[in-house]
Parts: sequence; structure tokens; C-alpha cells
Amino acid sequence: MPHSPVARRTAARLLFAVGTLALAFGPLAANQAKAQDVERMDQVVRASSDADAFSGAVLVARDGRILLDQGYGLANREWNIPNDGDVKFRLGSLSKQFTAVAVMLLSQQGKLDLDAPIKTWLPDAPVAWDKITPRHLLSHTAGVPNFTALPDYQDLKTRPATLEQLIARFRDRPLDFAPGSRFAYSNSGYVLLSAIVEGAGGQTYADFVSANLFQPLGMNDSGYDRHEVVLPRRASGYAPGADGVVNADYVDMSIPTGAGALYSTTHDLLKWEQGLFGGRLLNAQSVTALTTPVRDGYAMGLIVSETDGRRLVWHNGAIEGFNTYMAYDPGDRTTVIVLGNLNGEAPDKLGAALVALARGGTVTLASERRAVAVSLEALKAYEGVYALSPAFALTVSVVDGKLTAQATGQKAFELTAEAEDAFYLTAVDAQITFTRDATGAVDGLVLHQGGRDMPARRQ
Repeated sequence: MPHSPVARRTAARLLFAVGTLALAFGPLAANQAKAQDVERMDQVVRASSDADAFSGAVLVARDGRILLDQGYGLANREWNIPNDGDVKFRLGSLSKQFTAVAVMLLSQQGKLDLDAPIKTWLPDAPVAWDKITPRHLLSHTAGVPNFTALPDYQDLKTRPATLEQLIARFRDRPLDFAPGSRFAYSNSGYVLLSAIVEGAGGQTYADFVSANLFQPLGMNDSGYDRHEVVLPRRASGYAPGADGVVNADYVDMSIPTGAGALYSTTHDLLKWEQGLFGGRLLNAQSVTALTTPVRDGYAMGLIVSETDGRRLVWHNGAIEGFNTYMAYDPGDRTTVIVLGNLNGEAPDKLGAALVALARGGTVTLASERRAVAVSLEALKAYEGVYALSPAFALTVSVVDGKLTAQATGQKAFELTAEAEDAFYLTAVDAQITFTRDATGAVDGLVLHQGGRDMPARRQ
């Protein structure tokens, strides 16, 4: 919840995030039999688990048929209890789609207008919020400052708070931008949406999502997580430490609210994907609105991306001790769910890898890569500055006969060739593919990391 899934796609954060498992994704294969390669899916996840980069549960299903349903690592390391599909994990920002669906459901019922001022339900809202609507909050275009990015967040996250007290932490701060003019991921928006659900729905947020979302779909192992409740089969959360894995930091679960406080299992989340996209909760018009990008690929509690003409509706999440990923391909009704109880990028990377495999693509593990020799003349053809954004670029140079890539304000990393125009980094979990124009001259590159492809043009 404290981390933006969209922000994590930026090169500045990705290129220099050192990982333990490197994956390279190949093109889609014509033979869709590869999509049934469950053994390869398990092998890819197990490589991450064996390296102690991933601990959790994974589920892949197509059109109602489960392809992979497996636990990896331990739900509790002190008691040596293994993970499986019935273990409950904190979802982090996967919770946002449940909040978004709750709002859409209230809209369908005529209890909420997506384009009405939020003062309709929050009458004491400051004047600066007069033009903010639920639609703005759902799509992170409201401009409300993100309270989990404020300097006092780490000091306050362990203290219980009511919705009113949470809102008080950011209500008097100026907006970051005029509502509707920009996109900026904000957990504050989903705190406000939680309060709006309570005002329009006449129940606490926890009770509303339980009665209107979980119960109708038979999601009996899902709910709003609370530290004090004895919850059977709840995973313990862990984080990497200087000397190995440690117990994760504490966060009071009154803080994440509808931005990140829910828990579930891979089995329940499959019911969720089938119910949501099967029309059991929302009508077709509402589902279309929910999954139509507003800005920067973000829709309403969900991210929508398209690769090679194939659409993917997804989101990820991060909260103390847990990282999560869930994606749905509406083309062939494929669901990929990765729930982890060890903080790190592994669920994102594994989720992207499993999507690629489910679509008939290939995945190359770091241990399977083989370096190839490239002449000095060929290496020099790649030299140049490649802009990933107006303020961030990669400078590719030949130093002492070796190709290196240096990001703005960062140190240089060596690139190792594995094929023509294809390189990988050994110190960092990333790959770079150079692109050429019609004349054969190098004109750009694509940075592959964390399951994302980030193109950059040569300057």
C-alpha cells in the first residue's frame, strides 16, 4: 500500500534495484500448447523460491481451469509451516480494486454519483476539494497529497486511527494539482473513497465489502485484516535484512483502509476474478468504466496495459511483509495470482513471467543465459544517450572493451551480450534490447525489468 505500482515502473527506481532472480521474456509462440507448460511455470517460480527471493502462493487459471496452484516457501518461518492456496495474505494495493468495485456498485444502485462533488458524502471537506469527484479519486487524478509519502508517515503508521483522523493528516494540505489535470498515485484518495463507501452504503467499509463483494462470491477466506483478531491460516510477513530474512515492520491495520487493508487467498481471488469479469457483481457498463484507462494506463483501482494487441488488466500491491500481483487477460480469460509474504520485487517479476508463459511465450532464467562474444566495433555502435523520460536517461559507453550502461545520477553497470542487440546485467536484475531503424542503425533501446518493457530513443 505505501508504494505506487505505477511509480515502480519508472526506470529510475527499476534499473538499480538489485535482485536475486533475473528473467528474460521471449516473443509469443505460435504453438499455444506452450501455454499449458505448467512444469515450466513451476520451475520459474521455484527458482525464485530456492533463492529465497520469493515465499508465497501462486495460481494460474484459464477459462475456469486451474493450470498451476502451488505454495512456495513458508507461511510461518518460526513454526516451519508451508504456504498453500488456502493461506491468507495481506493484499496491499490489490485492495484498491475492491474499493473501486464497491463504489461502482453503489453507483449502480443509485446511491452514489461518480461525478458529484465528494462533499456530498464528506460535508466538512475543505474548499480546495470542491471540484473533486469520486471518479477523480478512483483514477488518482484528484491531486490529493499521498499521506503515505509524507515525512511523518513512518512515525504514525503504528498508531490506530479512525477514518476522520486519517483524513485530518492530509485534509489541510494544498492539492498537488487541479483535479483531473494530472495523474499521481495517492493512497489518500482511497482513504477518502473508504469514507464515501461508508457514507453512501450505510455500513462500515469492512462490513460493506464483506456483505456485498465477498459473501456473494463465496469468498469465505477474505476480509479486512486486523492485528488483534486470531485469524486461522494467516501468513506472517517478512522482509529482507542485512543478515537474512527478518520479521516485517508493524503497521496498524486501521491505517491502510480501502487503499490496502484487505486479506485473501489465491483460491478466493480466483473466485473474485471470475465473479467480477463474469458479471456477477457489476453490469457490463460498470465493468467497462472500471477497466477503461483514464490517465497513464490507470483505470479505476486497476491498471490496463496492451502488448502485441493483447490486453491485460492488473494491479500489484506492497505492504509491510507482503508483495502481491494479480492480472486478468480478458482475451482468453486467464488469471495470474502471485501472493508473497516476503517483501521484494519477486511477485511482480513472477507475475509477468507467468503471464508470458500462459500466453505461449518463453522465459529465460538467469542461470540459463549464455554470454556471446561481440567485437569492439559492434559494441561501439551502441554508444549513445537514450532518454527514458525528459529527466532520466541511460548513457551507453564502451569502457576498457566492455559495454556499460549508466543511468542519470547512478553508477555504471556492465552489459553482457547474449544475442545480437540483446544484453543482460549480472549485477542488476535487468536486460536491454537495442532497436534499429530501416537502415540498420541503432536508434533506441528497450529496458526490461520487473516484468516491464521501457523504450528509450537514442538522442
